[in-house]
Amino acid sequence: MLKFIPIRAQAGITGFESPAAEYSELSLTLDQILIDHPSASYLGIVEGQSMTGVGIFPGDLLVVSRAETVKSGDVIVATLNGNFVCKIADIANRRLLSSSETDEPYQLKEGDDFIVEGVVTRSIRLHRPLIRSLN
Repeated sequence: MLKFIPIRAQAGITGFESPAAEYSELSLTLDQILIDHPSASYLGIVEGQSMTGVGIFPGDLLVVSRAETVKSGDVIVATLNGNFVCKIADIANRRLLSSSETDEPYQLKEGDDFIVEGVVTRSIRLHRPLIRSLN
């Protein structure tokens, strides 16, 4: 189990002594920190460039919750006509939006096989690829 030290780390900090030296460690797992509803959540790996405008890049890890109610503007994972997609929900207009300026919004049509699989609650940048597969 990873130990959690409750301090804010500044990316530009320099010094000799650890700023965490005076803090005690808390026994928290990454699950406890990142996942609000463990029994209703899953992880996914991002493919494609269409969500880079909202900071979601290929190879990132997504925490997806099925316990959240979808609101307009939420980033969601859904199945659309047999394909998994990660898009921004535009509920009022029944559209799926990309954050890329080159990708057109997708207008949901009668007959589309569309199921929201969950709301993306966290995205985690992997600075190195995963050593083991999530499969």
